[in-house]
Amino acid sequence: MKNKYSKVDKTRILLIYTGGTIGMVKDYDSGALKAFDFNKLISNIPELGQLDCAIDSITFDVPIDSSNMNIEHWVNIATIIEKHYDSHEGFVVLHGSDTMSYTSSALSYMLENLQKPVIFTGSQLPIGDLRTDAKENLITSIQIAALREDNKPVVQEVGLYFEYKLYRANRTTKINAEHFEAFASLNYPALIESGVHLKVNREYLLRPNTAKRLKVHKEMDQNVVIIKLFPGFNQTVLHSILNSPNLKAVVLETYGSGNAPTEEWFALELKKAMERNIFLINVTQCSGGSVLMGRYETSKHLQKLQIINGKDITTEAAITKLMYLLGNNISPKLFKTIYETSLRGEMQ
Repeated sequence: MKNKYSKVDKTRILLIYTGGTIGMVKDYDSGALKAFDFNKLISNIPELGQLDCAIDSITFDVPIDSSNMNIEHWVNIATIIEKHYDSHEGFVVLHGSDTMSYTSSALSYMLENLQKPVIFTGSQLPIGDLRTDAKENLITSIQIAALREDNKPVVQEVGLYFEYKLYRANRTTKINAEHFEAFASLNYPALIESGVHLKVNREYLLRPNTAKRLKVHKEMDQNVVIIKLFPGFNQTVLHSILNSPNLKAVVLETYGSGNAPTEEWFALELKKAMERNIFLINVTQCSGGSVLMGRYETSKHLQKLQIINGKDITTEAAITKLMYLLGNNISPKLFKTIYETSLRGEMQ
């Protein structure tokens, strides 16, 4: 469903509502939350009328809770952006916060050669709540999407805006279910900080190759899994997971700087999986920091196996990068090299 909110002689921003708390209002008769009517956007948020841009809106036919987000929905978002890429200068995606880092990371890979802003945002409280964070997040996200210098967008990548900060989307993770500051980017600085003025940290912005046109990738392979190590993790469980039908790749969340048990069975199971052409990615389960295989004795056996080094990538960006590369049928001989290369600024 598509709506228009302003004239078309200004910078045009497309608002894509997928679902989530930000699009909810409270029914004061029943006390229940219900979907916001985007036809009444200006009347409910009159501040939007002060923005120097034209706002169009598309709403998912059936708005979904982000816990139900899947690859089909990612493709839907990417397709909407592809369809309106030439007619709009920026995009704001309203999304539930629970899986926002996964979706926005996936979109960063799916939108190759992106030269316009795609800003994800949401809220912890519904848009109609008295103390809501939804209005600020929405208004500033639209402002950022409309920012231009020398007739070019300031931001030319997929970002995630929440509580006064714009982050590179594929660098984020959700860290809090209750505070307004719900997201963090511990391994990469904020791209923009919102205060009295918008402070743009230009040195951290991604600069795409302007000679290439947008290419939208819609094939994502979901035959992947995340394994988080913990004391007591045993061979039976690992063997069962690694021998799952159709499994193609694993994100292995290790301790600290990429450390794992040194028991013989552990390395043996990993080696057998690799012999079956299952890709293994070593990422740290710490919120910040990087994998440094070989730094400690407990990671030298992983280094010897030639497990793929996830460096400082987030788990969300790691798993979606796997889906993207597998979906594009990358050669097994090149897979490790390509994975360990930063494609969209997702790793150092």
